[in-house]
This record gives sequence, structure tokens and C-alpha cells, in this order.
Amino acid sequence: MLSSQPRLKAPGAASILPVAASGDRLPILRQYLRIALRWRYVIIGAVVSCILLGTVVTLLMTPKYTATATIEISREADKVTNIPGVDREASVADQEFYQTQYGLLQSRSLSERVARQLRLVDDPKFYQMFGATSNDPAFQLVNGRYPVSGQAIRQRAAGEILLKRLNVDPTRLSRLVDLHFTSPNPDFSARIANSWAENFIETNLERKIQATSYGRNLLQRQLADYKQRLDASQRQLVGYASAEQIINLPSQTASDNRTTSERSIVADDLAALNTALSQATADRIQAEARYEQAGRAGASTEALRNVAINNLRQRRAELAAEYQQLMVRFEPGYPAAQALKSQIDQLDRSIGREEGRVSGSLQADYREAQQRQNALQAKVNQLKASYLDLRRRSIQYNIYQQEVDTNRALYDGLLQRFKEIGVAGGVGVNNVAIVDPADVPQKPSSPRLLLNIAASILAGLVIGAALALALEQIDEAIADPAEVERRLGLPLLGSVPKVEDQTPKEALKDRKSELVDAYLAIQTNLAFTTEHGVPRSFAVTSTRPAEGKSTTALALATTLARGGRRVILIDGDMRSPSVHHLGGVDHDRGLSNFLSGDDNIGALTFSMKDLGFTAMSAGPIPPNAAELLTGNRLSLLIERLLESYDHVLIDSPPVMGLADAPLIAGRVEGVIYAVEAHGIRATMVQIALGRLSSANAHVLGGVLTKFEARKVHSGYGYGYGYEYGYSYGRDRSAAKA
Repeated sequence: MLSSQPRLKAPGAASILPVAASGDRLPILRQYLRIALRWRYVIIGAVVSCILLGTVVTLLMTPKYTATATIEISREADKVTNIPGVDREASVADQEFYQTQYGLLQSRSLSERVARQLRLVDDPKFYQMFGATSNDPAFQLVNGRYPVSGQAIRQRAAGEILLKRLNVDPTRLSRLVDLHFTSPNPDFSARIANSWAENFIETNLERKIQATSYGRNLLQRQLADYKQRLDASQRQLVGYASAEQIINLPSQTASDNRTTSERSIVADDLAALNTALSQATADRIQAEARYEQAGRAGASTEALRNVAINNLRQRRAELAAEYQQLMVRFEPGYPAAQALKSQIDQLDRSIGREEGRVSGSLQADYREAQQRQNALQAKVNQLKASYLDLRRRSIQYNIYQQEVDTNRALYDGLLQRFKEIGVAGGVGVNNVAIVDPADVPQKPSSPRLLLNIAASILAGLVIGAALALALEQIDEAIADPAEVERRLGLPLLGSVPKVEDQTPKEALKDRKSELVDAYLAIQTNLAFTTEHGVPRSFAVTSTRPAEGKSTTALALATTLARGGRRVILIDGDMRSPSVHHLGGVDHDRGLSNFLSGDDNIGALTFSMKDLGFTAMSAGPIPPNAAELLTGNRLSLLIERLLESYDHVLIDSPPVMGLADAPLIAGRVEGVIYAVEAHGIRATMVQIALGRLSSANAHVLGGVLTKFEARKVHSGYGYGYGYEYGYSYGRDRSAAKA
């Protein structure tokens, strides 16, 4: 039995049902998808409107043509006077240079220069092409021409017109820059693009020439100043040298044949004499050694090398040999031996004389070398004194010489720089070059129909999404079953589809209809609201009339009766009764009679055999129904009916504007609240629920009536296995079992 299943109680006025999980907050993407599906026609309408508007605007737009000229901007100009061989590598700091060049390409002065060169300043057709009309006197034609007095104003206006239609597009990671110019005339666009590139090159050259001219003038003034300083210092140096008798000769290096220093005559003489003194000293030492050697040995090496002495010695040796041979056979007194002896003695005297003459020659050479050394030593000593005196007098001279050298170095450096600037300024090398001149465009660059349609679709989607979100915020109608719990705080018992082409009673008779399936699911969920299953007494109410509360009461009575329960349905709306119409009787006798004191309950009821339950009409309409409900007669009626019936259902009147519904809700075990889908505002339902809460009513849950799943496309339907109330509720009840 359903009543035997375990139940969960809500911590408050309402019970948490097994289907309460359906009221959990949806993920953000699913919420947006639900909103988009709900307001899909608004979004589609916005997209279609934007597409139509974009197409019409595109077709009405004036075609525009874009001409493109490509230029190359180098970091530095190519070297001409100095040839390094390789361009300087780019660095991060080069970005500052290129950004400066891009700014110069978009300068107002350049645009006005182009306008002047192409004679656009005084061309009325130019201003008419771009719709530049003004009430300024400078733009008023006089005899078909503009006044000369307003030329400056027109020039600025022409420059602004050109500048607005120019686009500078640098190519990433390169030195190429594309200049795009757009206008309604293709020939005009090409002219402007090419003229812009040419004028940029010209202005770049002019800036360089101006900078070179300024530098050249500055260097020229500095050269004149340093020339005067150099002349003055040279005159001062020469004057001091003349006064002090300082005579210096220029010295040259062998490497570059360039004068590097000066040398004095005294220093040259001293160096030469000192060299001669060193040589004389060496000669004297050598002569002295030869002389002393000759005195000690008796015969010097010169004597030994003398030819005459050697010949005499040889002759003596021969005679001595012959003499010795004679002595072997004869006595010394032998005449021949005496003759040989006399010759030997004569040769000895000749050798002695020759050796004496050689020794005298060595002595003379020694004395001469000694005298020459002494003379040179005296001269060197004299030159040393002169050189020291010259050094003392050259201190100030060197100071003047350094000043001359400094002035000459500065002057030479400035002169070299002046020559380089003159050569560079004369050559006029430019670091900007035209790579591709602009061609006349053959087709318009705008408008682009496909691009505009794509943009229109995107704009339509954005506008449609904004409208959908705005309407979602403004619309307070309950359109989604999940919103019953999220926005109203009510557990959702189920959702009921809208019945079309038949009455609710006819739909209830068809046990295979979607309406029967929906209310079976609601009945199943209702069994979890109390510990004993379906409440024995409960009322069905709503915020306002025609929300489906009577149909809900009728359907629940029918489903309970078909489950073998004894059910009675009471029409509690004594102001606008409706149950008697379903039974085909009048409301002459009913609830109002019992509340007035009639205790014959059997006479007040009638049977609805086609649906299987008993009903009680509202009875005669009383003057004030609320007064009848204030007593305890309604509680007594419910108590007596529960003795004979399993369930007592009351079709309660609406809550808003009447006091009947809160009074009835306080007498029953629980209240089922019917909410019309896509109709009632959530704020009104919240106010009505507040009134029931004030009456201590126990709201069992909400039923979403007249629900149309096709309006939300959020996964709710009533096909096989997809109905929200029937399938979900049955699955949850099976899980509980």
C-alpha cells in the first residue's frame, strides 16, 4: 500500500516530496539554454530583423574602394661614406623608432602636405565626395571658387578628411608598412596612397637635411673658434722658442711617415758625440792593449804579421841552417862560416830595427786614441751642460707645445666631422623606400554583404539574448515546473498538460489520456506528504479563478476512487459553484445548507457514477459565505464525512480577494495549491501563500496546471517515458518501495 511507504517531512510548513529534487537549481548553462528556448521566437525575430536591416543598409551604402601602398622603413640609413658591410641588428629599443615612424605617417602636417600637393584644398568636388559641407565662410563658393582668405581653414579640414580615411597597417615582425586609403573613387584612393608614401619620403629627407644643416652650421662656428685658439697657441710657442733660442727639428716615424714629435739640435749633437765617445773609448782600449802586449812579449802580433819581418826571419833561418851544416865539418873560423855568420848578424839587426818601428807605431796609435777620447769626453761634457740648460728652458716650451697639440687635435676632429656631415648631407640617403605602389582597386572593399550579414547575425543574437534575459527578468509567470519550488518555495507534486479539443471530464474518462497519467503521478507523490499516505481531508485552491483548481480536485477525486477509495468531493466555492454542473444537478441543496444547520448529509450529496465518487454541491449561494465558514460546522462536516469516506476533497475558492480559502484551509489536513502555467505572476502566488501561511494552513505542494511543454522545451513532456509528473513520480515511488 502507498500509505505504508516511508515519508520525509519538510522542516517547515510544506513537506519535502520525492519529486522535490526536480526543483533543484539547474546548472547555469542549462538555465541559459532554457531561457533561450523559451524566448526562441524573440531571439529569432531579433536575428531576422538584424539580417534584414543589415542587408538593406548594405545595399544602400555607397561602395568604397581601398588602395594599398607598401613601404619599407629601415632602422638606419645605409652607409655611404663609411662602409661597415652589415646592417645593425634590430633590438627591442627599435620599437620606439618604428612607433615614432607610424605616428609620423599619421601626422596632420603630412596629411595637409598631401592635400596641398594634389590641390585638394580648393577643389569643391573633393569636399562634395566626402560630404564635408559647412556654413563657414571659407567653404562658400564665390564665382565657382573658394575665397583665398579661408585657405588655412580648408587646408586643415582637407587634412582631417584624408587622415580619417587612412589606415597604417605595419606587417608583424618586418619593416614593411601598408598604407590603406579608402574613398568612393578608386582612382582617387590610389592617388592618395601613392602621394602619401612619396610625401612621407620627402618629409623624411627634409628633416634629415635640416638636422644636417643645423649641425654643419654649429660645427662651422666651433671650427672658427678652435682655429683662432690654434693660431694663438702656435704664435705663442714660436715666440717663446725664438726668445729662448730653442731649435727643435721634426722627427718622423718609419711606419706612417707622420710627424709625431720634435727633437732639439743639442740632443742630436749630444747623442752623436756620445756615440763617437763610446767608439773612441773602445779604440783607445784596443790600442792600449796592443801596445802593452808588444812591450811585454818583445814582439807584438803586428810584428808577427809583418811581411818584411817574416821574410827576414825566413832568410835568417835559411842562413842559420847552412851555418850549422858548415859547423859540422868546419871550425867557426872557416871563412865561409864567418861569412854566413856575418849575414846572420846583419839579418838580426834588420829584424830588430823592424820590430822597433812596429812598436813605435803601436805607441803612436795608442796616444792618438787617448787624445781623441779625451777631446770627445770634453765635448760631451760641454753638451751635457747645454742639454740640461735646454731642458730647463723647455719646460714652458713643452707646456705651450701641449696646448698647440690639444688645439690641433680638437680642430682636426671637428674638421673631419664637418667633412662627414657635408658628404652625408650632400648624398641624401633615405631609410624609407616604396616597395609596392598602390594600384587602382578593381572591386570595392566595402560594403561586404556576407561580412555584414554575419555581423548582423551576431548583433541579432546579442540583441535577442539581451531581450530574452530582460523579458525573463520582467516576466513573472511560472513557465517551468522547476520554478514552482525555486520561485515559490513549494514542493512540486506534478505538472498537468493543457487539455484541448475536449473537456476535462471527457479526458478523465479516457484512462489512457495524458491528463489521467499526470494526475496519477500527482496522486502518487501526494502519498508521500503524510505518514498515513494520501491526506484524508485536503482542499484544492489557487490564487485566482480559472487556474485549474476545480479540474485538479475533480481529477484527484477520480483517481482516488479508481484506486478503490471512498471519496467525496465538496464544492467549497459557494460564491461561484461549479461541481453541480459536472453531475448534471442543481445546487439547491449542498454545503451552505449544512453550514446553516441542516444535518441531513445524505440529502445534500449526489453520486457521480461515471467517475466513481460522491459529490456535494455548494448549495444555495449565501449572502456572506465567510460568515458560514467561521463557525465549527465545516470541521463537524469533515469529521462526520470521514466516518463514511476515506478521503474528503474540497474544491476551495481562490485565495486572493476572499476570506473563504484561508478559513477552509485551516479545517483540512492539507492544501494542494494549483498554479496556472504561463499565466499567473509569481508575486501574486507568493502573496496568496502568505495569506494561507497566516491561517496556519498546511500546504502540501503545488500543481502546475495548463502546462505546455513546447513553450519551454526544457525536457518536460507527456510522451511515453518522458512525462515529468507521471514518469518521474512513478520512478521515485518505485525507488521508495
